[in-house]
Amino acid sequence: MRWWDIDAVLELEKDLFPEDAWSRGMFWSELAHSRGPDATRRYVVAEGPERLVGYAGLASAGDLADIQTIAVARDHWGTGLGGRLLTELLHAATDFECAEVMLECRVDNVRAQKLYERFGFEAIGFRRGYYQPGNVDALVMRLNTKSDSGSAAGSPSVQGSEIND
Repeated sequence: MRWWDIDAVLELEKDLFPEDAWSRGMFWSELAHSRGPDATRRYVVAEGPERLVGYAGLASAGDLADIQTIAVARDHWGTGLGGRLLTELLHAATDFECAEVMLECRVDNVRAQKLYERFGFEAIGFRRGYYQPGNVDALVMRLNTKSDSGSAAGSPSVQGSEIND
């Protein structure tokens, strides 16, 4: 993801997460930490033939990575694009030498939970009222990347979408 992707990312963000959409400033801040030798973030976008159709981001600190966001345009749900984006983030966690990857997922987002479970994430707890202003709880999930689960290796391929960082 680059600064020129932010307008398209915000459009998708507001469509998918209307109550708790990230602001332009939040994306700028994340991108500020994604370049150079001291980078601690990795953000990627998926481009379809005519528009941006997905994006994802990861933050690292020491040996811990945190998936910040994954979003796929509604008309691309069920195509495997979410899996490709997640695979990119897990590769980034490996590049950052992270032993664990954490994430929060809305308790009512069963589609996302199933994706994460397919990749080997396990539920480890809840964060009450994490998503505001809707006061929706988050399911906290963790993946130990040092295990030899091979979960990222078997992710499906998606035609028609190109992932760029």
